[in-house]
Amino acid sequence: MRLVFAGTPEFSVPCLEACRASGADVVAVYTQPDRPAGRGRKLTPSPVKEAALAAGIPVEQPESLKSAEVQQTLAAYRADLMVVVAYGLILPRKVLALPRLGCWNVHASLLPRWRGAAPIQRAILAGDNESGVDLMQMEAGLDTGPVLLERRTPIERHDTGGSLHDRLSALGADVLAEGLKRVIAGETLVAHAQPEEGVTYAHKLDKAEARLDLSRTAQELEYQVRAFDPWPVAEGEIAGETLRIWSAHAMDQAHDATPGTVVAAGREGIDIACGKNILRVTAVQRAGGKRITATDYLNARPELRGTR
Repeated sequence: MRLVFAGTPEFSVPCLEACRASGADVVAVYTQPDRPAGRGRKLTPSPVKEAALAAGIPVEQPESLKSAEVQQTLAAYRADLMVVVAYGLILPRKVLALPRLGCWNVHASLLPRWRGAAPIQRAILAGDNESGVDLMQMEAGLDTGPVLLERRTPIERHDTGGSLHDRLSALGADVLAEGLKRVIAGETLVAHAQPEEGVTYAHKLDKAEARLDLSRTAQELEYQVRAFDPWPVAEGEIAGETLRIWSAHAMDQAHDATPGTVVAAGREGIDIACGKNILRVTAVQRAGGKRITATDYLNARPELRGTR
């Protein structure tokens, strides 16, 4: 089987490795153009490009797949299948029709819930108990294609956007490996249409969403802190100082304080009154500083210790 892989971020790399290990011939890798990164804004290749070059696979980096020239280049690879994992570019209908077996997509949600750009973080923000990955036959709509295979995983109380990302990345590679193994063996996978009910959209994350509104419930704020770790990282005010909030959990504890008030601070953390219940903050970051525990922060602000 001749296979073209399309992906960009670190999430996609295990799936590229699964394609290489499947016995298929990965004839090309498509990834987004190098982007400025770091303090020096130096052009930096994507993680997928780095993995492809290390494996000696030809790399293509078009700005778009819409032009006839780009589509001719893709067609020249004579791919039986194109696998797309967090590529970040829209595939036109003509591209979807080029490979003999069409295009597969590994999507980090249980479709039709959380179609779109940020399904991992949106699942945590919404308080979902479960997530997973779907291997989908791509069609023209946004993540609307029929599902070929699925893997599920619970969202644990300690899960962050980072930890769930890593787990779903590995699960995506597993489900893709199974799909490739079965198709290479001659099996035709059965595609199941997505249910019409339960459709939700996972819109792209915005840094402005990271600001904590302490008039909301403590549970909602906990979801926000967990979802936005490691990016863009929740931000809130503690006793007049704006901090990045890296770790916090909701306490089922009523209070009569104004939201935003520090009601207690000590070895266990900094307890902040919310619209409902208490948010206990356990790791923060000051402007220009590094991530520290709440205990270390209180050493720098001893006036906060005790109950307010």
